[in-house]
Amino acid sequence: MLTLIPIFFILLMILLSGVFTVKQQTIVLVERLGKFQSIKGPGLQFKIPLADRIAGRVNLKIQQLDVLVETKTKDNVFVKLKVSVQFMVLKDAVYDAFYKLENPYEQITAYIFDNVRAEVPKMKLDDVFERKDDIAIAIRRELEDAMNEYGYGIVKALVTDIDPDHEVKVSMNRINAAEREKLAAEYEGEAERIRIVAKARAEAESKRLQGQGIADQRREIARGLEESVEVLNKVGINSQEASALIVVTQHYDTLQSLGENTNSNLILLPNSPSSASNMLTDMVTSFVASQQMGENMKNPNALELKTPEKVKVKK
Repeated sequence: MLTLIPIFFILLMILLSGVFTVKQQTIVLVERLGKFQSIKGPGLQFKIPLADRIAGRVNLKIQQLDVLVETKTKDNVFVKLKVSVQFMVLKDAVYDAFYKLENPYEQITAYIFDNVRAEVPKMKLDDVFERKDDIAIAIRRELEDAMNEYGYGIVKALVTDIDPDHEVKVSMNRINAAEREKLAAEYEGEAERIRIVAKARAEAESKRLQGQGIADQRREIARGLEESVEVLNKVGINSQEASALIVVTQHYDTLQSLGENTNSNLILLPNSPSSASNMLTDMVTSFVASQQMGENMKNPNALELKTPEKVKVKK
């Protein structure tokens, strides 16, 4: 009995070796004596001990492969592209995926290098940034045509990074800065032009209103003089006498204005010394006459003594 116990345990271990489990989203390939036998899915599975063996396990989850490719653009700029390819093993083609490809990662990488170095040299650097989606679509199309035959499906291809040479990036930043400075200068110039036009329009409007105000002022002055003459005519003063009275009034107003401001200057611009003397004489004469007329205005009866007819009547 003691000798049967080890044999019993050995047989039990052999039987237990025929039982195995498969995880979710995993496929197990079983070989019998070196030949493919079956595909086992998730759950508890069995195989013939000693005759069958697990050849491999295939992951059905979506996997990602990141590849860094350095190439040259059409304008002779070296650039590095980071390409991310998401792929998965087709459930119906597990046999091909396991037995036809020795190293699928290296083969996918090779297709990516080939496709990127075929597409990017046709584009300029700016086009590479603008058309990175086109590059990704071309990579995916090329990989699908090549890898579907081997049981791999391409879910997505992405160009996640474009990294030009450092000096090229510095130059691009300088160009961008210069363009922005140029645009800012254009906006500043346009704003200055608008300010100048607005200022000119405001000055023109101000002068127009000022001229209109002066015209209205003169119109009112003329209307006031006219009304003054009419009032004086109603009290028996003729137009000539009324005009003289207005002149005297304006004369005193002028003297008053000059006296109110100590910094006032009176400038005479004669054409010759003789004309200056004549002008001064006329001004003195006018001043004396205006004073005399003012004195006459103070006498209520003075206006009635100006003509011989009125003098006779007075007598």
